[in-house]
This record gives sequence, structure tokens and C-alpha cells, in this order.
Amino acid sequence: MTMVVTHATGGTAKPVGVLYIEPPRQVFDAGSTTALAESGLDAPFVADLLSAVLTHERCGVHLYRSVSNRTASEDLRAQYLHFLEETAEHVRLLEELIVAAGGDPQYVSPSARATEKAGAGLVETTFLIEGSVDPITAELAMLEAVMLAEAKDRANWELMAQLPAQMTDGALRTQMETTASEVLAQEEEHYTWARDTRAEMLFAMATAGSVPVSGDETVIDLRAMSRDDLYAKAQELEIGGRSDMTKDELVEAVAQRTGGSR
Repeated sequence: MTMVVTHATGGTAKPVGVLYIEPPRQVFDAGSTTALAESGLDAPFVADLLSAVLTHERCGVHLYRSVSNRTASEDLRAQYLHFLEETAEHVRLLEELIVAAGGDPQYVSPSARATEKAGAGLVETTFLIEGSVDPITAELAMLEAVMLAEAKDRANWELMAQLPAQMTDGALRTQMETTASEVLAQEEEHYTWARDTRAEMLFAMATAGSVPVSGDETVIDLRAMSRDDLYAKAQELEIGGRSDMTKDELVEAVAQRTGGSR
């Protein structure tokens, strides 16, 4: 499998506009000379589409590698790693499908280039905010990046599952049907989990002021607490000078002792 297509891996592309591609690596029509030409589909378009869908799955591998390494939650990490394994398998299945059609998995279509740019930007957004947000917001940013990526994944595979009905009978149709059915079921799980986990996290923060982060651990949003509750917490922690502290000062003092979110 290839997760990053480069010159060294044999990458090819279609020159468009100001994009220069070395002549030996130029591809103007990735579909008409493949089995897609006899499939009943628009061969050049579908070849470019398959390249874009494959690129999005490759970007998903990078996203899951990133968030699984940075999350503070063991539960989230376990889920991210599980989805990483499945997403890598989606890459393999797509590469096999493209090869079976007579195509080249190292071909990067114009739509794939746009997909790669969007996918890289999604990962980048989770880094840009580091150091300027609280831990829960950072977790949410990573989870939301996953949810957005999986929304597109699900839409991609819903389309892929519809295409076989428009194809002529043959081995390629059967392989696309089988692949799409297997992957779509997993993509439904990925998206539903990300959507529901985000909703649960936001609801917990909005209604209780705390949210699970790692196993039985919780990070408490101290600013969501009243001054009386903060004072009671400070009293429980035996924080000196609490009687004279403002709410903001109590937040800082309690946070230093408990690791709560300011």
C-alpha cells in the first residue's frame, strides 16, 4: 500500500492550468484504456473519482495516526486506532479495485489533488489551536475533524455502492459491489460513532460541566461552576486564603490543585 504518492513511488498526474507534470508522468485520460471503458460508466470521470476516493482514505490514515497520538483519552485512542486499522484496509481494497480495472493507484487526479489539500487542512486545524485552548476544546477539535472526514467518507462510499447497478455484468462490477458493501458498513459505523461521541461530549459539558477524557478520569470545566461551588471545592482542598478570592482566583487555585479546565 502507498499512503503518500510521490515521484519516488511512481506518481503520475494530469497537467491542469499552471500545474507542471514531467512529460513521462503526464496522464490525460486515466480511464478510457482500462476496463472502465467497457463498464457502462463514464470511464475518465470514474478513474478520476476513484483516485479522489483513494486519496481521501489515505488522508484518513494520516488523520487517525495524528489524533491517536495526541488524544489524552485512552477510550478515544482505542477507537481512533481501531478506525485507523480499518481505514488502512480501505486503502488496500481501493488500490486492488483500481488495479483490477487496469488503472494505476499512483495516479493523482485533479479532484484527488483538491481532496489531498482539504484533508491536509483538516489535520492542520487541529495543530493550529494547540497552546491556545483548554484540553477539552482540543479534544473536540480533533473529534470534529474526524467527524467531518468521516462524513465525506460515508458519502463517497454511498456513491460507490450505487455505481454497480449502472455497470455491465462482469468481474469488475462484482468486485466494486463487494468492496463498496464491505467498506460502507464500516464507514457508517465510523461516522455515527464520531457524530454521537461529539454530541455526548458537548451535552455533558453543557449540562454537567464535566466530560470523560480518559477512562474514569474527568476534566471539570471550573468556569461553569458557581463561586459557592468553587469555594466549597477550595475548602475541601484546604486552599489557604480562599475567603478573600474572587471567582477567577478560585478557578486558578482549584485548577492548580486538580488539573481542572480553566
